[in-house]
Amino acid sequence: EVCSELWCLSKSNRCITNSIPAAEGTICQTNTIDKGWCYKRECVPFGTRPEGVDGAWGSWSSWGECSRTCGGGVSSSVRHCDSPRPTIGGKYCLGERKRYRSCNTDDCPPGSQDFRELQCAEFDNVPFRGKYYTWKTYRGGGVKACSLNCLAEGFNFYTERAAAVVDGTPCRQDSNDICVNGECKHVGCDRVLGSDSKEDKCRVCGGDGSSCETIEGVFNQSLPEGGYEEVIQIPKGSVHIDIRELNLSINYLALRGDSGEYFINGKLSIDPPRRFDIAGTTFHYRRSPEEPESLEALGPTNITLFVMVLVRTEPQGIRYKFNAPVGRDGSSLYSWHYTPWTKCSVLCAGGSQIQSVVCRKLSDGSTVPNHFCSADTKVPERQRSCNTEPCPPAWAIGNWSECSRSCNEGVRTRSVFCKRKISASEEKTLDDASCTQPRPKMLEPCNNQTCPPEWVALDWSEAKLPLCPPSPCPLSLQCTPSCGPGFRHRIVLCKSGDHSVTLPTSQCHEATKPPTSMRCNLRRCPPPRWVTGEWGECSAQCGLGQQRRSVQCLAHTGQPSMDCMEALQPPGMQQCETKCESGPTDNPEECKDVNKVAYCPLVLKFKFCSRTYFRQMCCKTCQGH
Repeated sequence: EVCSELWCLSKSNRCITNSIPAAEGTICQTNTIDKGWCYKRECVPFGTRPEGVDGAWGSWSSWGECSRTCGGGVSSSVRHCDSPRPTIGGKYCLGERKRYRSCNTDDCPPGSQDFRELQCAEFDNVPFRGKYYTWKTYRGGGVKACSLNCLAEGFNFYTERAAAVVDGTPCRQDSNDICVNGECKHVGCDRVLGSDSKEDKCRVCGGDGSSCETIEGVFNQSLPEGGYEEVIQIPKGSVHIDIRELNLSINYLALRGDSGEYFINGKLSIDPPRRFDIAGTTFHYRRSPEEPESLEALGPTNITLFVMVLVRTEPQGIRYKFNAPVGRDGSSLYSWHYTPWTKCSVLCAGGSQIQSVVCRKLSDGSTVPNHFCSADTKVPERQRSCNTEPCPPAWAIGNWSECSRSCNEGVRTRSVFCKRKISASEEKTLDDASCTQPRPKMLEPCNNQTCPPEWVALDWSEAKLPLCPPSPCPLSLQCTPSCGPGFRHRIVLCKSGDHSVTLPTSQCHEATKPPTSMRCNLRRCPPPRWVTGEWGECSAQCGLGQQRRSVQCLAHTGQPSMDCMEALQPPGMQQCETKCESGPTDNPEECKDVNKVAYCPLVLKFKFCSRTYFRQMCCKTCQGH
């Protein structure tokens, strides 16, 4: 395609390009355009300037595979700017080429490994700077939320193992937002990408805050030193837990379960400040020399907890605040329910119906995301067969074929069979009489409009040159001259739409007329060569003389040329000898020296009289010698 990229033949017979298009207006040719010119990087009919076509989006592709099997993954769908593609300077499509949606939003099974931890662990068997490490998630600051930063266990360094985490990975702990294509995207509390759904104070998605009550106060009782004392009980299902000392002290907050085991700062042993995964949520335990001690968790908790204090001195006050579920039993707020049976998937030959399971809020019966219900009590989805009787006979009609002609009345066809579907996998073909009559048409006319006059180009071989007989010209005469650059010709006629009548050329559009000649080059012409004539007569009638001939450099056309190699030029003159009649003569006057020759005494002196030529020229001088 010369219009999009110009290629040239170098002196070393190599095709080279600078990856730039040919200049506007450059003559071009394609399979459908005999003579065109380059216009906006495309070959269009010569002399035309088509308008550019703006691009338009094609259909969205089907949704791809989900990036996660649980916990909220992402699937994507793409579309392309190809309906149509932008051409000849047309505008490209505006809008998004790729879209995303949430999938597999149900909670992962209890005890599942953290999704970031799984991604870091995949690099345990990949050497890092020549060594192998066990990698854990790095949760410190100073890094991008959606890059995979892993900490080498047992070593004091972390590194970025991947520029982007797998789609669906949470951007941060205690956040619904997820990473998509390396960027943090907002996710509503319903775990749907881009959703505006928000939790109420009870952490109920889209709730009105009526399913819980706020418990808050300050504990400042006088306590004996040296042991643990209870501050407040946090019921199961509580959310937004915030426990903190009012002032700096040497006392320590502690947390234990309802069975007596301690999770934080138990057995008179003080834990360092960090995160603790406890009771189905994450507690943030903070303690520093500058700020009072604190415990925070989003919840909900799955067991009842007790906030304790390890007393070392008189408490300065402990503030607590959390939202406890109404009735103090969070699990009773939601339950699993069957939906009504769906419609049968088909009307006959065996279909299916499905009864799905959804999680509903008991207070108003509204459907909520599945993670609000307990996965342990979820009931299985139901499915049953329906409409199992065979279908009645019916015509199975295929698609119409392309019309056989674009004008002047073509035909199109389609397949028509009488069939009966017995089941999803079985179908029988019956006699036409078994189906309702009449049978649908299998053939119909199309494109009945009359074709406009058009140019019809004969084959190149049918262009009779004056030298050609009535039969087609041989290949050597299809190109004139028969060697080197030349032209070949053909006849182009203006014909009626059905090609039955030859019309005056004025009835066809001159701009669309195919070319009647085309450049050609059948073979290289033979190089110029030396041509010699016949040798002339010898210049001497007796003895040695010279004879000449014509020597010319002629091209293959017979015209004189200057391109023959001088080293190969044949000689134009050569020596010749004519026999002389010898013997004594009766007339001494016939033997004489030629007056023009003045060197006869030298001929005698140097004994050249034995040579026929000199003997003839100096006959008198050489006589007797």
